[in-house]
Amino acid sequence: MENPFGSIHYNNIGTWLRQRFGCQVSKLSLDGGFTCPNRDGSKGYAGCSFCSWEGSGEFASAATPETIQDAVNRQIALLSRKWPEGKYIAYFQSHTNTYAPAEKLRALFDAALSVSDVAGLAVATRPDCLPPDVLDLLSEYNQRTFLWVELGLQTMHDHTADMLNRCYPTSVFTEAAAALSARSIPFLVHLIFGLPGETKEDMLDSVRFVAAQKPFGIKIHSLSYLSDSTLGRVLVSQEKGFNCSYKAFPPLRPLELPEYIDLVVDALEILPPDITVHRITGDAPAETLLAPLWPKNKHAVLNGIQQEFKKRGSFQGCRAR
Repeated sequence: MENPFGSIHYNNIGTWLRQRFGCQVSKLSLDGGFTCPNRDGSKGYAGCSFCSWEGSGEFASAATPETIQDAVNRQIALLSRKWPEGKYIAYFQSHTNTYAPAEKLRALFDAALSVSDVAGLAVATRPDCLPPDVLDLLSEYNQRTFLWVELGLQTMHDHTADMLNRCYPTSVFTEAAAALSARSIPFLVHLIFGLPGETKEDMLDSVRFVAAQKPFGIKIHSLSYLSDSTLGRVLVSQEKGFNCSYKAFPPLRPLELPEYIDLVVDALEILPPDITVHRITGDAPAETLLAPLWPKNKHAVLNGIQQEFKKRGSFQGCRAR
């Protein structure tokens, strides 16, 4: 089997989008003012143990239906200096971006799409926040524009998810993926490598499980221990010789860079080649990142992954079943 991806060795979303639109396509990260059922008391108050206070939206621009056009245009003004002919995807990133009445979602999405050169939507959410009226709304947008939905799974293993306070079983994810597929709505899945107690085979099992759901894409990054997350506080307390958490965690060990590179290449080798890869390293805020510190050097991470592919002579899908 020949490598169909050239020097990059995997089905990179940037390349895929350039082929789809004929130009550079960039995401505009937006905070639509949403919360999360795992923060507002509907399911919990503490949030997922790995999640920051900002709900993974530290780099997103705050926006309401009245201000979103300005937020989008500010980002476009910066990016268009580098790509004057580019197109953009409005990426609703922070917290749970379908956790609101469908009318609010429509107002935000319509306002973002009304900006010139915004060619589509990306909506990050939880799989337990896709009621029928929201699915119907997403199906409508899927007919109108380019769309994908991002589902935060992190792991297929319910014992890990329970420890992380994810507050939904993996069966709910499976139902959400099936509901989106039934409506032909493309979706991505987020996975985190290095979660407490998980072995290499546990992580690769999550990749195999995700591949079986036939998503449009996948995001992978290492677990970041952030000072404003539960796991960050537990890491600090364990390093001091005690556990301050309301839950018992196993000893926490941030992944080393060579270990992570090996994991990512193994994961992509077993991932079917038609699944787009949207992320293989994270962008944690430097001021709150406790460990590991190597993701700060994104170039070193990506280069290390490319070198490992070259060393093996492999590529995405070469070991997929």
